[in-house]
Amino acid sequence: MRLRLNYLAAILFAASLAIGAGPAGQAIAETAVTPQTITALPSLAPLVKKVLPAVVNVSAEEKGEAAATDEDSDNNDTPDQDQDQDQGNKGGKQFGQNQNSPFDELLRKFFEQQMPGFNGQQPRNAERVALGSGFIIDPSGYVVTNNHVVQGADKVTVIFQDDTRHPAQVVGRDSKTDLALLKIKADKPLPYVTWGDSNAAQVGDWVLAVGNPFGLGGTVSSGIISARGRDIHSGPYDDYLQLDAAINRGNSGGPTFNLAGQVIGINTAIYSPNGGSVGIGFAIPSSLAKPVLEQLRSGNHKVLRGWLGVQIQEVTPEIAKSLRLPKAEGALVADVTVDGPAQKSGFRQGDVILSFDNHNIRHVRDLPIIVAETRVGEKANVKVWRDGKETMLNPLIAEMPNNPKLAAASPQKEEKPKEPQHVSALGLKLAPLDQDWRTRLHIGKNVKGVVVTSVANTSPFAHEGLQPGDIIQTIDQEAVLSPKEAAKKLDAARAGKNKSVLLLINRNGNNAYVAVSMDKSEDNG
Repeated sequence: MRLRLNYLAAILFAASLAIGAGPAGQAIAETAVTPQTITALPSLAPLVKKVLPAVVNVSAEEKGEAAATDEDSDNNDTPDQDQDQDQGNKGGKQFGQNQNSPFDELLRKFFEQQMPGFNGQQPRNAERVALGSGFIIDPSGYVVTNNHVVQGADKVTVIFQDDTRHPAQVVGRDSKTDLALLKIKADKPLPYVTWGDSNAAQVGDWVLAVGNPFGLGGTVSSGIISARGRDIHSGPYDDYLQLDAAINRGNSGGPTFNLAGQVIGINTAIYSPNGGSVGIGFAIPSSLAKPVLEQLRSGNHKVLRGWLGVQIQEVTPEIAKSLRLPKAEGALVADVTVDGPAQKSGFRQGDVILSFDNHNIRHVRDLPIIVAETRVGEKANVKVWRDGKETMLNPLIAEMPNNPKLAAASPQKEEKPKEPQHVSALGLKLAPLDQDWRTRLHIGKNVKGVVVTSVANTSPFAHEGLQPGDIIQTIDQEAVLSPKEAAKKLDAARAGKNKSVLLLINRNGNNAYVAVSMDKSEDNG
């Protein structure tokens, strides 16, 4: 054994010499690696011994028709969640999952051994049991898990490492962050874990994932934080930590620990082409989870979130150029909700939100997370870019409504429209937005502009996705009310020094900005 270690040390020493020299033989690192400096990796056993008693399995049962009909629910189609190990037909999905994986056969045999009579087919009136993970955050018996583990369950049971079982009450759930809080009765103080600061965690930090993969019971895996701030399109507040620690079905709701034994994440989803771990897992950061769970614990039936009342989109380099914005950062306001906090405080279409309460908005998804965490009734300091300069606005943050929607027009009775006269410009054919077109496109009177009736393949607008039926409302932030006016502004933009144009379009009732570079544009009308 000593010979193997010395041989490994020699290899590492030689490798360090090979990579430690810079140009002209100049050393990159001050301290060279020598056999004497190589030490064995520390054991994680003390950390595991400390935290494992507070990590539990969560069993969620659905009975009869509820279990059968849930197979058709929208929740089962979320590719990045439902990682709970299901002992029925529910079956969580992962990104790129191969439904015919050889691993499926292994799982089937495993369940046949564990549950006699299991044959992969579940009667529609049978019970269904899904197993996930969780962890205790308070000695009185509060347990954290994922919402998708317990959603729709008739009975929830928390199972300790010694296999003792405790019926659990669902205190509260939040589907937007996929979190749930349970409560079990405790005759004595229970082992529990504390929260760590996920904001302080860095890419490359060692982490420990503990959970109940495939219903096997308490299982530990280690790895590092591979990335931060991952958006996997599972909800409006995606801000996941990406881990390479092995996470599989059934790990959902389990904790991610730092080396101090503090919870910095809640394991929620994996990317998998075959149903098993490939080293890409996602955990909800503690900084996002903790305030949500505190609200659920306080007895709120719903999580109160701040609301600004804007529809936003990404600032592309082309949009930044059109707005004379130095960097392609921030959140572009595509629409403002009528009578919402933003409108009342002076926000306009075309504003770019650069910062919110001294938090820089670098990506469009940064804004919803920060606004949601702002207290209702609090006045915010928001820096926006408008007319080529910065300005400050101070909206009074309101409570997010249950179904926040921008004002939309009611559909009207569809009639066969008359073909209006077209005007051509830069490969676009434009028509007046008359009543015939409003009827055809189900557009209310609040929308003003001109209709795109055709887009030539060689038009610069075709490359940016403009399509027939789009309504051009503004060109370079100036309203257009007729095809001739729109054509004139487009020609002026092509002849201008900026060689780009910014359009505000309405498609299917939704507003969005489109920036187009016209350096090589031609009039294909």
